[in-house]
Amino acid sequence: MYGLVNKAIEGLVKSQFGEAAWIAIRAKVGWEDDGFICLETYPDELTYQLVGAAAEVLQMDGDAILEAFGEYWTLYTAKEGYGELFKANGRNLREFLQNLNVIHSRIEMIYRDMMLPNFHCTHGPQGRYYLHYQSSRVGLSPMVIGLVKGLAKMFNEPVMIKQIKFMREGNAEDVFEISPA
Repeated sequence: MYGLVNKAIEGLVKSQFGEAAWIAIRAKVGWEDDGFICLETYPDELTYQLVGAAAEVLQMDGDAILEAFGEYWTLYTAKEGYGELFKANGRNLREFLQNLNVIHSRIEMIYRDMMLPNFHCTHGPQGRYYLHYQSSRVGLSPMVIGLVKGLAKMFNEPVMIKQIKFMREGNAEDVFEISPA
């Protein structure tokens, strides 16, 4: 993964749990460098290790860490210069989610080796819709929930989201039901 992801994990930990927590997480992983370079690639395993170490150090469930990270990621990337890209690709949450793959194709121009997930939306009854997610990376569906929550805050649209299909159960994709709160 690109350093931007690991840098955001660092930012989440420092902002919500303090510098000492981040130092303990780095020590647990054995990461001695003082930071991450946004455009440099790092092994996916390092990112997974950081999340695992955060779960241990912070005494939180790994899924809760990933969900918190997803929400933080949305707000972090908006501050890091992607906010205008977000605004240009949707006037509301649903429109934005329908355009995620368009956004990812633009991001791929900058981050050429990035392995991006695939998203698409389908309509449901009573204002509900479904976000379909496919990725070669396993176990990141809690992060998707956090991303949607963060985006909902950005668009000032309270929503409820729940996962209704799971790749870990043999499905070809994760599916999330999104409804107005």
